Amino acid sequence: MNQQQMDQQGQLFRITVWEEEHFQGKRCEFMLECPNILERVFQKIRSIKVENGPWVGYEYPEFQGQQFILEKGDYPCYEAWSGNSGYRTEHLLSFRPIKCANHSDSKVTLYECEDFQGRKFEMCDDYPSLQAMGWCSKEVPSMKINSGAWVAYQFPGYRGYQYILERDRRQGEYRNYNEFSTQAHTNQVQSIRRVQH
Repeated sequence: MNQQQMDQQGQLFRITVWEEEHFQGKRCEFMLECPNILERVFQKIRSIKVENGPWVGYEYPEFQGQQFILEKGDYPCYEAWSGNSGYRTEHLLSFRPIKCANHSDSKVTLYECEDFQGRKFEMCDDYPSLQAMGWCSKEVPSMKINSGAWVAYQFPGYRGYQYILERDRRQGEYRNYNEFSTQAHTNQVQSIRRVQH
């Protein structure tokens, strides 16, 4: 990648990570994915500043484990990125940009059964409670991301496990809950929102 391409990439995606909480200790800036922070002579990531673009952080190397959405802003400690998650990890070990995020042009289709079977519901807006908008179950067995990127949450109010679902991953097709993430424990999805870009 030449310098001009690097500059353009940095305008789209830029993240700075620190080894300790509250932006202390060793730091490094990235414009591209990092599959394993341990290879950068870091022990862990404990604080983050997202300057450009949305990112997804993972608790393990090679984009494995629980996912955490990282949108523009400061994350001085793990509570800032895990938020209302039912699952907390005190550090992240890999991360990557979410390149297909487009808040103004996002569409997802929810299905009542696995493999895109049963009743379906298309949406293009954020829903803090799927049941309040008419979805009659606490579960979403399969989804198609028609455009953009979405964060699905286990509980209403954007709480619980987070699943980052993207159009440019898996061709946007998530046939069953095991495909939501490497750590998906349930097909329980009760709130969903578009990734901010």
